[in-house]
Amino acid sequence: MVGSALALALQDSGLEVLLLDGSPLSLKPFAAEAAFEPRVSALSAASQRILERLGVWDGIAQRRSSPYTDMHVWDGSGTGQIHFSASSVHADVLGHIVENRVVQDALLERLHDCDLGMLANARLEQMRRSGDDWLLTLADGRTLRAPLVIAADGANSAVRRLTGVATREWDYLHHAIVTSVRCSQPHRKTAWQRFTDHGPLAFLPLERDGQQDWCSIVWSTTPAEAERLMALEETAFCAELERAFEGRLGEVISADPRLCVPLRQRHAKRYVAEGLALIGDAAHTIHPLAGQGVNLGFLDAAVLAEVLLQAHQRGERLADVKVLSRYERRRMPHNLALMAAMEGFERLFQADALPLRWLRNAGLKLVEQMPEAKALFVREALGLTGDLPALAKP
Repeated sequence: MVGSALALALQDSGLEVLLLDGSPLSLKPFAAEAAFEPRVSALSAASQRILERLGVWDGIAQRRSSPYTDMHVWDGSGTGQIHFSASSVHADVLGHIVENRVVQDALLERLHDCDLGMLANARLEQMRRSGDDWLLTLADGRTLRAPLVIAADGANSAVRRLTGVATREWDYLHHAIVTSVRCSQPHRKTAWQRFTDHGPLAFLPLERDGQQDWCSIVWSTTPAEAERLMALEETAFCAELERAFEGRLGEVISADPRLCVPLRQRHAKRYVAEGLALIGDAAHTIHPLAGQGVNLGFLDAAVLAEVLLQAHQRGERLADVKVLSRYERRRMPHNLALMAAMEGFERLFQADALPLRWLRNAGLKLVEQMPEAKALFVREALGLTGDLPALAKP
């Protein structure tokens, strides 16, 4: 998703752009009645603006997206809770829950409509410096030469590994179970999150044919508990899920097939080197607690595109690390700050010590009574603050 957005942001620039992907890059027809894909993203208003300006958002809207206007968060081990609303900052929505497949297809549709170069089924095997360029060798033996390579190849980035970019990383010792479930009560365009003793449980609203009885769930828990839950039959799993969620949306009627994903925090020590830039999950992965991962990636893409286009207009060499460092200086502090905040939340809500339980419940109650503080959180989530690239500005 992030690499496609960057390629589209560079179209009509006079630059020669080639998008490599290990997949076939073929566009399949979308069926409105199709089952939901388990992997979804909570797209912020800033991401929506980027995708609108790249001509992608209409393709998403024509397929399937689920706007949400409110968010309820509560501590399952206490009485603290907090409610966020788009109306508090005079916005229509807080964001949209969109299946990753829908975002990818809408981006791919735009890529097929423009004259950007695309190379499908291209799996990278080797990568080394050759003069001022990179020499890339693909699995089928083809070789490519490029002065600038941008890694948008995900958390297990082959480019990052082959170029020896160092990372800081640690295991959360948690797994996330993701699937789509149907409930007996409508979600009311609200995202719900309960902090359980084992980890956060999110119910994210999905909409199909105007029906509001489906949710995407992200259930973070210990590996042993995740293994037990994955082994359950559908009926037993739904009962466990309903109990963990305190029945906020009534009965959990059914669940689609489940995926289980190990959670790992990862951050590259540098985003750039001579002729190299990392964006999205290749540069940083974050706890799914707030659903911000792909939003950070889209902002990476928009800022890097802005830096490259400005440098191109000035006649600068785009592969120069001095040019690329402008992107790193703008994005790394923001990404690190959000990652630190999510890490702090995760640790606070995992803490069993009675004083910390009291602190988090008191904190939730206090913020709930402070409209100005809640509005600040909402503006941050909407992407209305900070050093925004032109593509993301209101």
